[in-house]
Amino acid sequence: MRKSFAELNFYEMLDIRPTAAAYEIRQAYSAALQIYQPGSLASHSFFTKEERQEILSLIEEAYRTLIQDQTRKAYDEALVLRGELDAAGRAAPAVKKPVDIFNISRGRDHQKPGERQASLKSRIRQSARIGELTVRDSLSGADLKEIRETLGVTLEQIAQATKIRQAHLINIEEDRVARLPAAIFLKGFVKSYLNYLCLESVEELAARYMGTVARLPQSQNAEENK
Repeated sequence: MRKSFAELNFYEMLDIRPTAAAYEIRQAYSAALQIYQPGSLASHSFFTKEERQEILSLIEEAYRTLIQDQTRKAYDEALVLRGELDAAGRAAPAVKKPVDIFNISRGRDHQKPGERQASLKSRIRQSARIGELTVRDSLSGADLKEIRETLGVTLEQIAQATKIRQAHLINIEEDRVARLPAAIFLKGFVKSYLNYLCLESVEELAARYMGTVARLPQSQNAEENK
């Protein structure tokens, strides 16, 4: 929320550490392409054609820069001069557990999609509390969490179905403004979350959430980033 996608540095765009190994860069790049390439079912209705092209262009530039040692070194030096990276951040990439924006877990929701949707829609109709939360002018992460728990859906189920990393879903529900991804990502994540819960109307609810987050102090939960 603090920056537009174009304002992120290349490491932030791919959601990897400055010390990420080459394979981590490739995995993050591959995951991003799967989500944002034309025809992707995961993000088909979340972004305009222009937004998708902008994301893919920037992701491609980030990947080509970071995957080559020489261009990556020059880019890191530029970040240091801009004060966005310290000297320690330029250490040789270490072999660490991959960190992706998207969850690539192979786990599955064993309930058939049609059965799951019918069950969720029935619970939504029967819940006065969900009705109350979804007609408010504002919609917070805490509200989303309450709705999800009322419906008996786990974060793991949403993460597996949407391919969104569970840590991002937690940050959304906990209103951790300082840890939320760029707005262009956040918009898609929230719509995917709402779609999985079979809530309507997704566009309207997502707009209320984005508006609510925009009004929260940008320093909220900043201590957790230290």
